[in-house]
Amino acid sequence: MSFNEGAACKRKVGKEMEQTHFQNNKPEEYQRAKKGKRYALVSFWDLPEYMKDNEFILNYYRVNWPLKEAFFSALKWHNETLNVWTHFLGFVLFLVLTVANFMEVPHVADLIGFFTRSIPISADTNVSQAIQDYYTEATKLIDLKQITSTEMNLGSGNKGVAQWPFLVFLGGSMFCLLSSSICHLFSCHSRNLNIFLLQIDYVGITIMIITSFFPPIYYIFQCDSNWHFAYLGGITVMGLFTIVTLLSPKLSAGKFRGFRAMLFTSMGLFGIVPAIHALIVNWGNPNRNNILIYELAMAFFYLTGAGFYVSRIPERLRPGWFDLAGHSHQIFHVLVVMGALAHYGATLLILEWRNNFGCQRINVQ
Repeated sequence: MSFNEGAACKRKVGKEMEQTHFQNNKPEEYQRAKKGKRYALVSFWDLPEYMKDNEFILNYYRVNWPLKEAFFSALKWHNETLNVWTHFLGFVLFLVLTVANFMEVPHVADLIGFFTRSIPISADTNVSQAIQDYYTEATKLIDLKQITSTEMNLGSGNKGVAQWPFLVFLGGSMFCLLSSSICHLFSCHSRNLNIFLLQIDYVGITIMIITSFFPPIYYIFQCDSNWHFAYLGGITVMGLFTIVTLLSPKLSAGKFRGFRAMLFTSMGLFGIVPAIHALIVNWGNPNRNNILIYELAMAFFYLTGAGFYVSRIPERLRPGWFDLAGHSHQIFHVLVVMGALAHYGATLLILEWRNNFGCQRINVQ
């Protein structure tokens, strides 16, 4: 080996050793930069096709993040942060309400009922006046010490009224809210997990709609089992059809958003028939107007939420302005929680009525 060849060999070996040392002892700034680059938020145009759902949300997407990074991203800002938290906090709220009801904590369980205590509850009360009184009362400060428990007691099974329909509704709501939160948190991991979580999300929505029917139909038609079997059977069949239909991966695409909303809305509109029937046969119910107000509020929240979900307003009007906060899906999430709470309030009133009057007929005054 000549002198020049030996020198060249030494330089080559030295360069390789230097590179090896750098790889094993990278500066902290380099490590952070690489990590930040690997898990960077990307734009809509950098997304794989299966994640391109809303072209009006332009930035702050997570793509192919490891499960650990996706989990801790709940504490970071991206375009799914508020989607995760709106339904996770809704889940926690319904979990607290469930525990409060079955552990006999009236100040929490009957919080919604507080707003109906100063509203006239006679069946001949004017509905518009009742709504006005409700609004006036809702603007007052709430003193939990002055809230009294409802006459019905879910924890003790007072007067033999079944508790399971109410528990089914609470469980269905919690499943929907939690599955939605998990879907929005982890769907950035991979294509297969994205499709699977979206299907679970749709199943959760369907289950929430089905289980929402159980308390009012069961308790209102408790003394006429043929009707509550017919109505609950009908909505369950519709729900199963919806689940089977939406399990097709193709229907998870954004272009089928309107079709999915139509399926969910049609399930909700099925409730018009038993609602009219219930009004006819229970016209003398002293809580009739208050129950009706709550259920109309529920319908308003759900239908308005569906409208935001399909129209993708406001981000459609100003693409990029609402990437982090204020876009349609976040509004949809909030309205879903509000609708479920309104239905919870109606269910408490129906339970109180059934506990107080049993199966006796109430004469219209």
